[in-house]
Amino acid sequence: MKPLVVWRFRDGKAGHDNQSQGLLDALMALRPVESVARSPLPWPMAFYTGLWRRWTDASPVPDLLIGAGHRTHGSLLAARRACGGRIIVLMRPSLPLGLFDLCLIPEHDTPPNRSNVLATRGALNRIQPSQTLDPGLGLLLIGGPSAHFGWDAAALLRQIAAIVAADPPLSWTLTTSRRTPAEFLEGLRPLADERLQVVPVAETGPDWLPAQLARAGQVWVTADSVSMIYEALTAGAAVGVLATPCRRPSRVSRGLERLAAEGWVTPFADWRPDRMLHRPPGIFNEAARCARWIVERWFA
Repeated sequence: MKPLVVWRFRDGKAGHDNQSQGLLDALMALRPVESVARSPLPWPMAFYTGLWRRWTDASPVPDLLIGAGHRTHGSLLAARRACGGRIIVLMRPSLPLGLFDLCLIPEHDTPPNRSNVLATRGALNRIQPSQTLDPGLGLLLIGGPSAHFGWDAAALLRQIAAIVAADPPLSWTLTTSRRTPAEFLEGLRPLADERLQVVPVAETGPDWLPAQLARAGQVWVTADSVSMIYEALTAGAAVGVLATPCRRPSRVSRGLERLAAEGWVTPFADWRPDRMLHRPPGIFNEAARCARWIVERWFA
């Protein structure tokens, strides 16, 4: 079978690159792929590249052009005009949707019903469903203040203490994020013991979290860290949501409410200490679902 040639444009933002890599990995699981990583051109250069239909390095000719993030949009359009191929843009683009062959847009962004739009449950990621989840291992993923959520360190510490105390046989690992206030680590010191290991984000590498999600049977994530909630669901873990103050009702908070209503996650307010978190009601792998859609419709 002739490999699909995929040009993947990376803007250097970890969240964006994680999404496009997840889709690329899912495509590679379905059929042979020759992947070419490219940096986006500056917008003026992208404009003239598309106008002249000349790409500086057009070998191999692409079948698919993938990108996430505003900086990639101009290069995607220029590459298609100069070299051909179909454009797949992840997240809602800043340009008109009709310019792209396929737009993978999270449901919470209320995508329109169009033939070139595929709604996804959250942003895509590169996590794979795990067959090695250990119900005796727990993971706590702590975010920080965001545009949609505030921060209450004292309330969060009380939630963590209750979770760790509820099931003594469980061994817990906690990590922070770049948004976590520095003083929060000091508040964790009284809780840290042989059952709760604290690993600050500065001590983790790019593969640390995927490795943890491949093992942890139970995962609690702060409500602001939506991407990590979807990553934990993709791994197949039982997922709880730690409460953080909601600044105002938003597309993000409504998305979390929908996940809870459908039984995918358990909000801390609904959790009972005498019961373990329930596993997801089904397979949650949006990257694989999107990859199958692409192959079946374009490359069957």
